[in-house]
Amino acid sequence: MSPTRTTGSGSGPGLAPAEVELTIGGMTCASCAARIEKKLNRMEGVEATVNYATEKAKVSYGGELSVGDLIATVEATGYTAEEPPAPEAAGNGGDAGQGGATPAEDAEQRTLRQRLTTAVVLAVPVIALAMIPPLQFDNWQWLSLTLAAPVVLYAGRPFHRAAWTNLRHGAATMDTLVSVGTLAAFLWSLWALFFGTAGMPGMHDTFTLTVARSDGAGNIYLEAAAGVTAFILAGRYFEARSKRTAGAALRTLLELGAKEVTLLRDGREVTVPTAQLGVGDRFVVRPGEKIATDGTVVEGASAVDASMLTGESAPVEVAVGDTVTGATLNAGGRLVVTATRIGSDTQLARMARMVEEAQNGKAAAQRLADRISAVFVPVVIALALATLGGWLAFGGGLTAAFTAAVAVLIIACPCALGLATPTALLVGTGRGAQLGILIKGPEVLETTRRVDTIVLDKTGTVTTGRMELQDVHVAPGVDENDVLRLAGAVEHASEHPVARAVAEGAARRAGELPSPEDFAAVPGLGVQGVVEGHAVLAGRPKLLAQWEIHLPDDLERARLDAEAAGRTTVAVAWDGEARAVLAVADAIKDTSAEAVRRLRALGLRPVLLTGDNKAVANTVADEIGVSEVIAEVLPEDKLGVVKRLQSEGRSVAMVGDGVNDAAALAQADLGLAMGTGTDAAIEAGDLTLVRGDLRTAADAIRLARRTLGTIRGNLVWAFGYNVAALPLAAAGLLNPMIAGAAMAFSSVFVVGNSLRLRGFKGM
Repeated sequence: MSPTRTTGSGSGPGLAPAEVELTIGGMTCASCAARIEKKLNRMEGVEATVNYATEKAKVSYGGELSVGDLIATVEATGYTAEEPPAPEAAGNGGDAGQGGATPAEDAEQRTLRQRLTTAVVLAVPVIALAMIPPLQFDNWQWLSLTLAAPVVLYAGRPFHRAAWTNLRHGAATMDTLVSVGTLAAFLWSLWALFFGTAGMPGMHDTFTLTVARSDGAGNIYLEAAAGVTAFILAGRYFEARSKRTAGAALRTLLELGAKEVTLLRDGREVTVPTAQLGVGDRFVVRPGEKIATDGTVVEGASAVDASMLTGESAPVEVAVGDTVTGATLNAGGRLVVTATRIGSDTQLARMARMVEEAQNGKAAAQRLADRISAVFVPVVIALALATLGGWLAFGGGLTAAFTAAVAVLIIACPCALGLATPTALLVGTGRGAQLGILIKGPEVLETTRRVDTIVLDKTGTVTTGRMELQDVHVAPGVDENDVLRLAGAVEHASEHPVARAVAEGAARRAGELPSPEDFAAVPGLGVQGVVEGHAVLAGRPKLLAQWEIHLPDDLERARLDAEAAGRTTVAVAWDGEARAVLAVADAIKDTSAEAVRRLRALGLRPVLLTGDNKAVANTVADEIGVSEVIAEVLPEDKLGVVKRLQSEGRSVAMVGDGVNDAAALAQADLGLAMGTGTDAAIEAGDLTLVRGDLRTAADAIRLARRTLGTIRGNLVWAFGYNVAALPLAAAGLLNPMIAGAAMAFSSVFVVGNSLRLRGFKGM
């Protein structure tokens, strides 16, 4: 699946810019990405970000420009570009789009593997002959030439072709460094063999880590030319494989959807591809089948395994009226579902889109690395020429000068700089998606390091967001089970949230409820009816007072205590006597207290934010371990609270789930939206917690910080490697072949370091 393209907005002044994602071909290093990005951004009205690791360009354009103009600019720069194919029913089955490797990618991998195999098989004996003098029989150098020529000219052809293409466009990239370095070593060896003394029978050579001074006529560098080519091809190959591994989580996410669906049409069951599913269609989900798309259960009850989307292992019970998510697994009974979202609107598609957009972004540190990479290659070429001239000027000899210059060219390849951020983002965001954590972009990572305060919206975040029966206080001699059965029976007939809470709680505790007779709802007071021959009242004390019934002292005290703690009370009476007081409240999630402990462990100061009165807020805060409470806040004032905290010098993160949280989430330095909440809240958040468990807020921040730490470690390695190695090479202390191996290892190290994020686990 690819992000959907915004169309129709790039054709006139004053309109919002259109966006398109292009697949870029022919890039071989970060310098290539920097060149394409620079060319695109020079176009009027264009903002582009080019990602080397994902080989994508995200472009915003306006005015009279078209996608064809953008593609033409990329091609004029020496690369290929095309629009990704439109996703078919993305997120509710169908093709996974770009989730798996395309035939072109597979062919490219095969070709690269063939070139690498050729290079390794032929380069090993060349290196052995040069390094081990006892193997150097008469005329061994001519065998080395025979073996090295295919390595440099065939296996190394991609470097030479890319260097030539860049030269024609007046540019230089990493391929320029590799091509110039290996061809220089190869051509020097040809000159020495045919026109110097290196081709004489009995010629011997030794391998050293440092250069030696001579006139150069008797020296050949075939082992450097072949070895560097083999090492860099190996680095390229393993880099390509690692990049595919890094994106495996996203591909897995994209491939979760069901491929077929059983529709109900005219009373018959018809199996069709999910691409034919439309909003409003009713479809059947049998036990063991995947739910084809997001919808509402209209028939049946079951347990649904959503672990592939949320990371939560426990199945969720669903019944008529409950919503279900596409790609989740029906683990219980038969369900009939009405489709409410299809294609790119489904939760799965939105998750994949957010992950891919995050992977296409760049952290601030990587943007600096890109700017450095853009000027790095010309600087290195200049440094190589300066090295050559310096050695010659100070009498170092042509061989020493040439060897040092070639080592400078090869050691300086800035590949690791270009891979530092993208690979860590690929793995980090992909792992987050597997755990039910969606990171919107690399800028979010920078913020997680700075936040010191986290604001927790109470309803739906700390609490379940629905009323539940908490306590039952009975009069002396009254059986609690009788209270629950009779009160639950009359409340079951009401649609009021408090009544539903009592009925559901009673059914859980007392079992099946009897049916009431002569039921009547008394607006604003409660309900009444006859149950099993008893005239039952349930509601406010005023309802009982209308029947001359009053609460005894012990029940009145229980009612007052419950209401002081912020709970809603229901008085119950039957046959002319008050029998019980029920306490109902918005239940605190079982995981909230543990979540607060985890957030504190990360150095965050939790603040509870709610529109409820102070008594309710303090009760909830005490239970979950929060000492700072901001209560009685109107929905429209939440934004102001976040601004006030920021004005106090705090860096604020906020967790929320409702429409009225969206503005505050957007204002916060870091917004964490509960995935069980509204679309507005999710869009406004920087991190989305898919399964609505507050504990994942701590996991999300930990993962974001770990990913940022990996990016920084990668960049420190990449910068440090180049800074340390260039002077060594210029000083003649590195053999070109060792330089090539070190350059390849640098890239593989960066990718391998990023892959360690795959082992991240929630607390």
